[in-house]
Amino acid sequence: MFGMAGNLVMMLVDRIALARYSDATLMASGPAVFTGMTLIMFVTGIAGITRSYVAQAHGRGDRDGTADEGAVGVLLALGLAAALLLATPLIVRIPELSDRPAASTALESVFLAWSVRFGAVMTVNTALASYFHGTRRTRVPMAVGLIGQGVGVIMDIGLVFGTFGLPELGMRGSGIATFLAVSVMLAGYLMCLPRSFHAGFARLVAGGARELPALIGRRLRKGAPAGGSSGLEELGHTSFVWITGLLGPVALAANNVALSLNYVAIIPLIGLGVGCSVLTGNAVGENQHARVPPALRATLAVGFAYVLVIAFFQVFLPTLLLSPFGLDGADAATTDTAVGASRVLWMYAVAFLFSMVGGAALESFGLTHFVLLTRIGVVWVLSVPTLLALALTHRGNSGVLTLIWAVSSLYEGVMGFVYFRRIRRAVATGENHLAGAEPAPERNDEGEGEVQHV
Repeated sequence: MFGMAGNLVMMLVDRIALARYSDATLMASGPAVFTGMTLIMFVTGIAGITRSYVAQAHGRGDRDGTADEGAVGVLLALGLAAALLLATPLIVRIPELSDRPAASTALESVFLAWSVRFGAVMTVNTALASYFHGTRRTRVPMAVGLIGQGVGVIMDIGLVFGTFGLPELGMRGSGIATFLAVSVMLAGYLMCLPRSFHAGFARLVAGGARELPALIGRRLRKGAPAGGSSGLEELGHTSFVWITGLLGPVALAANNVALSLNYVAIIPLIGLGVGCSVLTGNAVGENQHARVPPALRATLAVGFAYVLVIAFFQVFLPTLLLSPFGLDGADAATTDTAVGASRVLWMYAVAFLFSMVGGAALESFGLTHFVLLTRIGVVWVLSVPTLLALALTHRGNSGVLTLIWAVSSLYEGVMGFVYFRRIRRAVATGENHLAGAEPAPERNDEGEGEVQHV
């Protein structure tokens, strides 16, 4: 959570800087950031499945296996990073598909070009962080992240506004600052890797070309659905930005600010979900499924305490939270719309807590396909069509933004409910879809007799 809180600070500084630099960067920042992160979340989601493999091996007490799983994840991440860089010419043309002003789409393309570069580094960082997380050395990613994020904050302010003796680059400066930040993190991870990891990487390379395709293929079969789920999650957020654009420029500007405020509530929860998945992965790898529910309950307790504090400010002091994002100079309509939306953001935070923790825990069981299919069904079959219908029938009505946030929160909560029902079943039947051997059926907690393994 502390590591993700540092990431939150860097992200908020970036959004505030772009919001205050010019009206053009304020308008372009929302679509650009979410489009870039959609692509990045897809590849980092694939690389992130490494955490579950490492956590299970660590839970079994298999030191060599833990290093081997981490090495496979890094090799896979390098391939994904290369593929992302090769797709740059296509990615920078994505903004041309919209009907937003040409000045805005040009800035979005500039940011997307740098998003590909820092996204490639982030993919490798994700695999390295997953190794440390899976071995429960979570302080390493926290320390490395905070150092890199500190560099990012300073460089962001300097390169966007031209302070600290740096050139004024606006939107381009934002992308460069993030690239420098993640590069510092990469250097930090490489410095902290233990000798056992290097030994695992050497064994992987020594295995020869015949074994590598099979290893990568098995990892992709579990990682691709996880990456698809992460990418679709971020794509859902991106479509949310595009859909609110149908409500007019007032709603679009207000929503860009509300999204930034929403980060305060949900980004630390992502770190909480990662921590929970490590504990559940260790338990599943050790075939101690009874330890999963207590880990989930503790995670939800911490998450609710955090959301409660943030919700107080969102409901009762929204103007205080929104003022840093440039609303002090905005028109009354934009301010009122943003304030109205902020007062229902707590609903989304609560729903996101369940969906994030539930999805992360399911990945530690290897149930990545279930997570992906549930997200497709809830978000893309139910949520997005509903929100699009609302926006199309209320074009130009910025007041509908609050309703759209409430409806989106409802569907996010439904997804979390489905995830937790599946976790209960996985615990009762002792499932582990990342290991070759299948566990024996276990008796459930309600005394209903034996439950067959699914």
